[in-house]
Amino acid sequence: MLSHRLKAARLRANMTQEMLGVLAGIEEETARSRVSQYEGGVHCPTFQLMCSFAKVLNVPESYFYTVDDNFAEMILDLYLKYKNSTI
Repeated sequence: MLSHRLKAARLRANMTQEMLGVLAGIEEETARSRVSQYEGGVHCPTFQLMCSFAKVLNVPESYFYTVDDNFAEMILDLYLKYKNSTI
């Protein structure tokens, strides 16, 4: 998982670390500190938790794992176009 993408997606969604953590299923008491540790690369969340983050942040799971930043943005654009076309 590329930690800087988690932070970028959270900021794009205009969420606090605590809000993201709670919405993804982390206990409120530890949500902010755990998300902070994930964003800082101190700890790596499970794939299941990353799937929860992706759902809350409205991004595909692959966005967090693609190494190339430009390709990750292309994946995100494609995902958003697809989601908007199916609504």
